[in-house]
Amino acid sequence: VQLQASGGGLVQAGGSLRLSCAASGRPFSIHGMGWFRQAPGKEREFVAAISWSGGRLYYPDSVKGRFTISRDNAKNTVYLQMNSLKPEDTAVYYCAAVQNYCSEYGCYATSAGYDYWGQGTQVTVSS
Repeated sequence: VQLQASGGGLVQAGGSLRLSCAASGRPFSIHGMGWFRQAPGKEREFVAAISWSGGRLYYPDSVKGRFTISRDNAKNTVYLQMNSLKPEDTAVYYCAAVQNYCSEYGCYATSAGYDYWGQGTQVTVSS
């Protein structure tokens, strides 16, 4: 499975961006997909996840109400709509895919549980 992330850029605080992550190769083997981010000098942080078949959504409190993850199964693509962006959202955003069955928040929120990773896309929010 190959993942291609896109949509990052520079935006002012309060603005919006939509990230996309297209899966190719063997996308039918994916059970769920997630987004993580990593700012300079910080650990990789869970941002959002979605189960591929059931559409269950998972968010940490830091982005709940501002970010929305969605999927288009026909296009094998996952989106991350980010609204009300803050300077602290600045990071490289990565999409990832998990093959094994995953039904709990803790499973999706752990980066070690993911099998495939995209290349990352930079999001910069200016104050």
